[in-house]
Amino acid sequence: MDNQIIFVRIANHNDAPYAEEIITETEQSAIARGSGIAKRTAASVIEKMTAGKAVIALTNTGEWVGFSYLETWEGGRFVSNSGLIVAPKFRNSGVAKAIKDRIFKMSRRLYPNSKIFSITSGPAIMRMNAKLGFLPVSFAEITHDEHFWEGCKSCVNYDILERKKKCNCLCTAMLFDPEYFIDAQPVVYQQAEIYQEVAHS
Repeated sequence: MDNQIIFVRIANHNDAPYAEEIITETEQSAIARGSGIAKRTAASVIEKMTAGKAVIALTNTGEWVGFSYLETWEGGRFVSNSGLIVAPKFRNSGVAKAIKDRIFKMSRRLYPNSKIFSITSGPAIMRMNAKLGFLPVSFAEITHDEHFWEGCKSCVNYDILERKKKCNCLCTAMLFDPEYFIDAQPVVYQQAEIYQEVAHS
């Protein structure tokens, strides 16, 4: 395969044609891993793109590579970083880390006082979260917003979450609390004009 340049940038409404591919690959990836995942619709993905709450990775020829998005809860007290997915042919190339770093930095820039959380069953994502300053926490320490937990109803493991009264599940909750990083320098990250490039061969 020829070398390609991968651009990791903030998504916008022009990226809507990639929504179906994103949700299809997300579901297929969950099935392949044998893990649960909250199902998403193309409309919800497009909504995140249009609102500037998503990061997308594309090749210089316009091929979709990866995606992630953020959402706010409890009036901005919490921000979730969710839906990280990379197309199979581009995995193990550093793209996932580039997307994860970008969505985290965007969250910090837009919501500097918010607690940022992620729930996942993937060891690779846990390692990426840890390097960014996330710590494992109980579900009691992340949002209690019912709309967030509504999204888990389509997960195959939702019955476990219900039986545990939302105290824990097969996923691990990880939290970045800005109070622990008071001395950290503010993150300055421009909009789509700044691109992060990842060489892929």
